Amino acid sequence: QVHLEESGGGLVQPGGSLRLSCEASGRTFNNNAMGWFRQAPGKEREFVATINWNGGTTYYADSVRGRFTISRDNAKTPLYLQMNNLKPEDAAVYYCAASNWMTTSRSELSYDYWGQGTQVTVSS
Repeated sequence: QVHLEESGGGLVQPGGSLRLSCEASGRTFNNNAMGWFRQAPGKEREFVATINWNGGTTYYADSVRGRFTISRDNAKTPLYLQMNNLKPEDAAVYYCAASNWMTTSRSELSYDYWGQGTQVTVSS
């Protein structure tokens, strides 16, 4: 059974940083694009960042570009999201997702595997 599990969420003050990780079990995703999405209370889930199979291509939502960095290490935990200069509007449940394709996508429809999410709270 394929399973993705996020970790690293928590409470941080505005301007602070967090690093999210996503571990996979049941299969590897070395040849798959992966992504991060988030969902705030009362809002639809939205795209945050995506990375292609070898880490050579990344895309970000406009709201996080320059503050967040998506990366991967296929030899270990397959996906990370470094979040710097966090703002209250970044508070959400963050989801890791894996695609069956090698290339990046901003669309949820491209992702077949999802984690349960990790809560990020940004508050003073």
